[in-house]
Amino acid sequence: MSAESAPTWDEPESPDRERFAIRLEIVVVLVVTFGLSGLSAALSLIESALSPGGVGSKTVALNPSRATQSTIDLLFQLLSVLRLAGWAALGLYLLWRSGIGPRLIGLARIRFRSDMLPGLALAAIIGLPGLGLYLTAHAMGFSVTIVPSSLGDYWWRLTVLILSACANAFAEEILVVAYLITRLRKLGWTENSALLASAVLRGSYHLYQGLGGGIGNLVMGLIFGRFWQRTNRPWPLILAHATIDTVAYIGYTVLHGHVSWLP
Repeated sequence: MSAESAPTWDEPESPDRERFAIRLEIVVVLVVTFGLSGLSAALSLIESALSPGGVGSKTVALNPSRATQSTIDLLFQLLSVLRLAGWAALGLYLLWRSGIGPRLIGLARIRFRSDMLPGLALAAIIGLPGLGLYLTAHAMGFSVTIVPSSLGDYWWRLTVLILSACANAFAEEILVVAYLITRLRKLGWTENSALLASAVLRGSYHLYQGLGGGIGNLVMGLIFGRFWQRTNRPWPLILAHATIDTVAYIGYTVLHGHVSWLP
C-alpha cells in the first residue's frame, strides 16, 4: 500500500459517522447496563402475571443473601456494589472521552444549599408518595411483595445496605440521567424527548416490581430528569436516591414483623 493510500486515523469524523458512533455507544452501554435490566424486568413481570396467583403472589428480594458463609456473602455484596460503581464510571469515562468532563454535567463538589437541601426535599417528595403507591398497588394485587433486604444478621449488614443504596443512586443518576440525556442532546433530541426516554428506561428496569413500581419510577424519572435539565446538578438526585433507598433498606430491616401495614 502506498503512502498516499494509507489510512490516516487522525482525520475528523464526518457528522453522520459521529452520530452513528454515538447511537452505537448508547446501545452498547444500555445492553451492558440498565437496558438489559429493563428487558429482564419486563420478562419477569410477564412471568409473574401469567403465573398462578398473578403479580401479587410474587416476592422479590432487592438485597438477597448470596452465600451461607458470612465472609463469602459479604464479598458477593461488595462485588455488586463494585459493578454498579463501574457502570457509573463507564458513563463518566465515555463522556470525558467525548470532551464532556464531570464538571460540565454538574459533578463538582457537593454544596450544602444547592445540593443537600434540594436532595432531602426530593427524597421526601418522591419517597413518601412512592411508599403510598407501593402499599396501594400491593393491596390491589398490582405489585409484588418487595423485600428490601433478606441479608442475615451479620455485623456488616447495615454498612452493606448503605453502600448498596449509594451505588444504586450513583449508577442510575449518572447513567440514566446525566449520561443518556447528554448523549441524546448530541443526537439532536429535544429536551422533552430525551427526558421521556430517560424516564421510560428508569421505569422499565423496575417492572419486576409490578406495574406500580414501573409507573412510580417513570414519574420519578420525569421529576429527576427535569431537575437535572434545569439545574445541571446531579448531586441532589444522587443524595435523594441514596436517602430513599437507605431508608427503605434499613427501615424494612428494623420494622418488618413489628408493624402490620408493611407486607
